Amino acid sequence: MLSPKRTRFHKQHRGRMKGISCRGNHICLGRYALQALEPAWVTARQIEAGRRAMARYTRRGGKVWVRIFPDKPVTVRPTETRMGSGKGSPEYWVSVVKRGRILYEIDGVSEAVARAAIEIAACKMPIRTHFVIAK
Repeated sequence: MLSPKRTRFHKQHRGRMKGISCRGNHICLGRYALQALEPAWVTARQIEAGRRAMARYTRRGGKVWVRIFPDKPVTVRPTETRMGSGKGSPEYWVSVVKRGRILYEIDGVSEAVARAAIEIAACKMPIRTHFVIAK
């Protein structure tokens, strides 16, 4: 699974997901893409599941690019602990995805195959998405 090799700080604030994505919202590598329609945290497991599903469906024929990277640690407190005693330890990594962000790109396959592969990857995502074709 994806995770950063090292980070400057190992715990982060949660933050807010307001507005539209200002970067990463145009197709630049492939011909077909999957674009987010709403904001969410996408976990490293979900990103990897989508990538594997696309690669498996295309029988490793086309080229798949993952345009998001999980660089935000999410901390979880142990169950049944009392209040106080600091923040929990990092459990998993997420990527902050805003509306309009390109998640995956694919090239080297026909439109029908790309549409089907991206549809399968979209089922793995926790948000509404849509299929985009480069102009």
